[in-house]
Amino acid sequence: MPAKIKPVESLKLNNNLSIPNVALGTWKASPDDCYNAVMTALKCGYTHIDTARIYRNEVSVGRAVNDFLKQSDVKREDLFITTKISPYEFQDPENAILASLERLQLDYVDLYLMHHCLAEVTGEGIMPRDENGFRKHIPPEVFSYVDAYRLLQKLVSKGYTKSIGICNINVPKIQRLLETKDLIPPAVVQCEIHPYLPQHDLVEFCKANNVVVEAYSPFGSTGAPLLDDPDIVQIAQKHDVTPACIAVSWAVQRGTVALPKSTTAERIKANIILIELDGDDMDVIDNIHKRITKRYLEPKWKLNVYDSDADFRPYT
Repeated sequence: MPAKIKPVESLKLNNNLSIPNVALGTWKASPDDCYNAVMTALKCGYTHIDTARIYRNEVSVGRAVNDFLKQSDVKREDLFITTKISPYEFQDPENAILASLERLQLDYVDLYLMHHCLAEVTGEGIMPRDENGFRKHIPPEVFSYVDAYRLLQKLVSKGYTKSIGICNINVPKIQRLLETKDLIPPAVVQCEIHPYLPQHDLVEFCKANNVVVEAYSPFGSTGAPLLDDPDIVQIAQKHDVTPACIAVSWAVQRGTVALPKSTTAERIKANIILIELDGDDMDVIDNIHKRITKRYLEPKWKLNVYDSDADFRPYT
């Protein structure tokens, strides 16, 4: 029996806006490759594009988006554009987003995310490092992710972004944001999530608290090692689809937003094709992490930002 194809759909955010559940990721895409990838994606039906200041390709994303809008009947409000503030910009988010909007040639973004949960020192460029190669961050007791988020939320009322959220964070820190009285709840949390790092606890916590989870690196980052995994390959063969289709379909079927990245036209087109997985398929993929667990993104800080909350002061 052929696989049942499913359309890309939208998830409801906690501010009553909607977010498409598949996006084109643009990390590590060169300017020309990024422009071509975004144009290809938009032409084949993507409506959600994800970029960031630190990717250094906002200009290419913006040029592609604006060229596409001029060439098509699609309106700006039909697209969902995400960018992210870099840690060295956390203390001045208004100037950061205005600079991003200028690069993107847009009046607003649909989602603005804190790229990490540690602020870095300013005035020393992107990802400043000390003599030992560690990224130089501001001590959390001096200026924390909660302080940064409090500044970020002002951008919503000013109309620069429709929604805000945070990346690369764990459950205790999300809970602290939700429990801090003067903060609007994050609409989205974006983390590394794939079958080798399913983050079941984080996904379930966010679902229970009405926060949408975005899964970046759904293929396991550079080289897409997950696509050679024997369980993924076997399920792909069962449904006569690609392993990439299985990885993206699994992410979407569990209620997260998948952010597959590619600069190859055929793969971009293929990555938006979703199928319905059966219960056995989902169980197998859900449990792959028991055989192999791997996190591919490990920012070189002196603090473990993922597995410990002990270094952050309590908030009331």
